[in-house]
Amino acid sequence: MLPIKDDIPTRRFPIVTVVIIAINLVVFFGFQVNSVSLDGADLKQDVVVEYAAIPYEITHPGDQCANTGNGEIGCASASRVEDATGESFPPTILTIFFAMFMHGGLLHLGGNMLFLWIFGNNIEDSMNRAVFVAFYLLGGVIAMLAQTAFDPDSAVPTLGASGAIAAVLGAYALLYPRARVLTLVIIIFFVTILRLPALLVLGVWFLLQLLDLSATQPGSEGGGVAYLAHIGGFLFGLAAIKLFATNVHEDYERAHRLPVY
Repeated sequence: MLPIKDDIPTRRFPIVTVVIIAINLVVFFGFQVNSVSLDGADLKQDVVVEYAAIPYEITHPGDQCANTGNGEIGCASASRVEDATGESFPPTILTIFFAMFMHGGLLHLGGNMLFLWIFGNNIEDSMNRAVFVAFYLLGGVIAMLAQTAFDPDSAVPTLGASGAIAAVLGAYALLYPRARVLTLVIIIFFVTILRLPALLVLGVWFLLQLLDLSATQPGSEGGGVAYLAHIGGFLFGLAAIKLFATNVHEDYERAHRLPVY
């Protein structure tokens, strides 16, 4: 299922959501990419390893990971790695934030920005804009820590806005469960567009994360997807949104409420 749009109008322009999307686009096309073609995007792998979050670096303070030159990633003390590469690496704590604005490919970027636009504007609308920034970033941090707890010795770079956006999805599921979401549904060769309750769309998304996680073992790359980050971010959003949201759209069901005569 691929959401296309929801039916809750925002009461103000979602400037923070738009700015976050713009930053993601600028970072991907202006910082990460060597070139873009019909085959996809060719990423600067050294940039990915240097600036994305790596669980091993988080659980081993003082150590640093870098490309070894043969397509693999090696980890050692930060001073040793910097002497060997001749480069200065950003502090590990900053890579957790940098990683929220980096992506692994065009589909990764496009899917994340679609979900952020559909669901993020209403979550931004439910709180002060500065508070939304804090909520979004905190959701991303919690998501990264959840993934790190699942696979603490992984040297695979973890990047993407998925964890922070998962927090937005959890928040939306709690605040607006009966909102209608126009959704593209694909079942083998059957394709249709349905208007579904948000709780169903987001519940199916969350269930898929759980199913995919159950098939993933620590130490494996899990198809390149950090499922525990998605789950951790979603649960954070679900549990914490009431502490952040002070201006919830209480009458959000009006758009699909049947008229009474």
